[in-house]
Amino acid sequence: MTDRADLDIELIDRYLGGDVEAFNELMAAHEDRVFGICYRMMQDREAALDATQDTFLTVFRKADRYRAQAAFSTWLYRVAVNTCYDHLRRQKRKRAEPLPETHDPPDLSADDLYAAAEVRPDIDQALASLSDEYRAAVVLVDLQGMSLEQASDTLDVPTGTVKSRLFRARRQLAKILGNLSPGSEHPNGDTGER
Repeated sequence: MTDRADLDIELIDRYLGGDVEAFNELMAAHEDRVFGICYRMMQDREAALDATQDTFLTVFRKADRYRAQAAFSTWLYRVAVNTCYDHLRRQKRKRAEPLPETHDPPDLSADDLYAAAEVRPDIDQALASLSDEYRAAVVLVDLQGMSLEQASDTLDVPTGTVKSRLFRARRQLAKILGNLSPGSEHPNGDTGER
């Protein structure tokens, strides 16, 4: 049995040979992960759906540019991240207030479902407050479970840059989220109250 990387290369070759069904198979195999990356980057379901669609349109048009030097998934996720960057830049140009997402499902893995439902918007807001580069690193490594090397390949930056972005992003997230419950004790003894 061939592994995913070999199957992806075979599907790309078939698609470039004129087999459109091969592209559909490729898309079906990766669409959930691409959507997950786009959703965490865009912080909005509709925007993430648009970015996911644009990602696959780009791959559909530019599949001949893929070189099998890295896994197809690495190339695909790089296209997804770059597509999100493009969408975010366009959004900044035409800034509009998003509708509040008050009906998010609770985190079922949390002990207290009410607390989990209350914390999620704060986490989403904290992620949204990060720069695009920091958010991409956190989304790929912490939320999508990529290794530092995979994230490095996907973002097309050195592994050290990914580590640095993760460190800084995590520090910013800790600062933003660290005082959710008043009087919580920090490792340095600070209570978080001012």
